Amino acid sequence: MLIRLLRPRLRPHLRSIALVGALQIAQAVTALTLPTLNARLVDDGVLKGDAGLVLRTGGLMLAGTAAQVLCSATVGFLAARTALAVGRDLRAAVFTRVQGFSAREVGRFGVSSLVTRTVNDVQQVQTVVLMALTGLAAAPMMCAGGVVMALRQDARLSALLLVALPALLGVLGTLVRRARVPAQGVQEGVDAVNRVLREQIAGVRVIRAFARDRHERTRFAAANTGLMEMSVRASRLMMTLFPAGMLVANVSSVAVLWIGGHLVDEGSTGIGSLIAFLNYFALIFGSALLATFTFLAAPRAQVSARRVQEVLDDSPTPAPAVSVVRATSRATVLSSGSRHPGLLEFEDVRVRYPGAELPVLRGVSLVARPGETTAVVGSTGAGKTTLLSLVPRLLTPEGGAVRVGGVDVAELPPEALVRAVGLVPQRPYLFSGTVASNLRYGDPDATDADLWHALEIAQARDFVAALPDGLDTVVGQGGGSLSGGQRQRITIARALVARPAIYLFDDPFSALDPVTEHALRAALADETRGATVLIVAQRVPSVRHADRIVVLDEGRVAGEGGHRELMATCGVYREIVLSQLTEEEAA
Repeated sequence: MLIRLLRPRLRPHLRSIALVGALQIAQAVTALTLPTLNARLVDDGVLKGDAGLVLRTGGLMLAGTAAQVLCSATVGFLAARTALAVGRDLRAAVFTRVQGFSAREVGRFGVSSLVTRTVNDVQQVQTVVLMALTGLAAAPMMCAGGVVMALRQDARLSALLLVALPALLGVLGTLVRRARVPAQGVQEGVDAVNRVLREQIAGVRVIRAFARDRHERTRFAAANTGLMEMSVRASRLMMTLFPAGMLVANVSSVAVLWIGGHLVDEGSTGIGSLIAFLNYFALIFGSALLATFTFLAAPRAQVSARRVQEVLDDSPTPAPAVSVVRATSRATVLSSGSRHPGLLEFEDVRVRYPGAELPVLRGVSLVARPGETTAVVGSTGAGKTTLLSLVPRLLTPEGGAVRVGGVDVAELPPEALVRAVGLVPQRPYLFSGTVASNLRYGDPDATDADLWHALEIAQARDFVAALPDGLDTVVGQGGGSLSGGQRQRITIARALVARPAIYLFDDPFSALDPVTEHALRAALADETRGATVLIVAQRVPSVRHADRIVVLDEGRVAGEGGHRELMATCGVYREIVLSQLTEEEAA
């Protein structure tokens, strides 16, 4: 999975990777030459008193060391740049794919898990790429070259490698295999902590209102302790790696010194050769340890790569239109020259949420026409918000069709659909930035005059003008610095700035007082004249004057018509009205 994920992201950096490989070879050759030069310096220079040879050989060793340092620094720079670029591309790919997800995909993964996959999991993959380019690439060359050079120094001492290397690889291989389970647990633990923390931050007011602080602290402590235990388990294996490797290496070095000392005493080998052999021995074991650190990080990176690939492999539903020519031609159905500009149709729509026993919408059919206001009412859970979410493709119907301008929304390119539909969600949300930047989500090219006009229609001009910097006033994430009613009105203004052919209002007046709501409805009626307006509302006074009212009950259309007509013919509507108004007020 890790290779599959990295292959297309590494392809643009093949030139840098090839240069890293060449520099690693040069670095390895230099490192393998230095012990041989050192042996010559000791045996032929120091022991024989040849000062000229000592100076010449010492100069070569200094030059080789400088070249090694230069190669190492360049390799570090290129490897870091490549790894960071891979991380950047992966984060961008995950972000782009998540942006295309419907609520179904987001709900399946979970917001906290998507955040972890985009940040932490990509970081794990990026780290293993860096380790592979800086250490793993040189390790095989150093090991193989070290064995060859050690054999050249002394074949009898090299026989110790037949015992030491298998012992080292056996110990390190066991630790690497045991690291896979903790790696999976650590990533799942990060998911759990993120999920609990996100819930507690978002619901802090509810927690305090119900005095559940102690319960939430216990929940967080359980998730946090689980992550700690898994992290300790993974870290224990990591910490065991180096001492275990060094134990095998040091015991082997003692054996080399013991046997090599006897060979030097016999005159079978020189002191310089013994020192060189020890250096090669250290290079071989050091390279094996360095490679093992990369392999130890690989299980966690493999788990992370699988989690990232799951997001990338999950195609948004429905998939965007793939043909540019087809998409361009389909976009014209939303223009003023279309035979059905702004016409919104639901035909036998059925929607079922994952894991639900019953569909939330069953065979819903209705038509919203340009120049009319169509209201949707119903009890809680009747499927009103779900119905609106189908138009901008936030949800995908299990059956039936949703058409805009006579074309199924599944066949429309996202850009054309966004231009045609303006959504005011049930929960108003503002992004970090200024009031103006939030309003220009509707139209990036809107002028300040356009923004003030939209604010005036939304009954928000006065309070925005009273803010310290007006349109340039900074609002926090989610619009936390504003009241619920202010956020709601700015959200309505954002939709008005876009001037779409279809307006979708999901309970847009819930946070407004009756006076402001009345003024806003009157202003909207003039502003949206000629457009298609589909509005969901809980309060009957908000929709009783709509051109047509559609009543949903348990996912089905229970009635359709005007207020007076439904009061006489639809028991569900009458019950909803009388739960809010008296008989006299309803009449």
